[in-house]
Amino acid sequence: MRGIITLTVMNRPGVLNRITNLFSKRNYNIESITVGHSEQEDISRMTVVVNVDDERVLEQMTKQLNKQIDVIKVTELSNQSIVSRELALVKVVVTPQNRSEIYALVEPFRASVIDVSKDSVVFQITGESDKVEAFVELVRPYGIKELARTGTTAFPRGTQKTSALPSNFSIV
Repeated sequence: MRGIITLTVMNRPGVLNRITNLFSKRNYNIESITVGHSEQEDISRMTVVVNVDDERVLEQMTKQLNKQIDVIKVTELSNQSIVSRELALVKVVVTPQNRSEIYALVEPFRASVIDVSKDSVVFQITGESDKVEAFVELVRPYGIKELARTGTTAFPRGTQKTSALPSNFSIV
């Protein structure tokens, strides 16, 4: 089962380390983690994707994360309707013979060409993880020179949106 947990945390040194240590101490592997500033100063948003055996593990993780000092809010998104995206940069080997074929293959994925050289082309693709994975597998036979993926970042959809901060929280 793929679990997605979002956290709002204080933007302080060591917070990311403490969060990842919590997972590693319990022998949970993080599939991806994204972290960045939120809409509020001094607050960051994390999205952690993990593979777990059942929902009880996600529930336990959520409880443990809520105990952390710099964690403001934890939301488990696995059973919610969400908007999620991932970004990937894929450098593909090209030859004069296959260049147009590769361009034709990537068009349905709405990938963007962001760098071109004599023997390679770099594509940027964004979308849900399944879309990114399908694109990578499609171009793999041509030869992937380099691949960088950001991991998933996610929000609950529309009316499910919750504030990044609990109503009783204030920054001191």
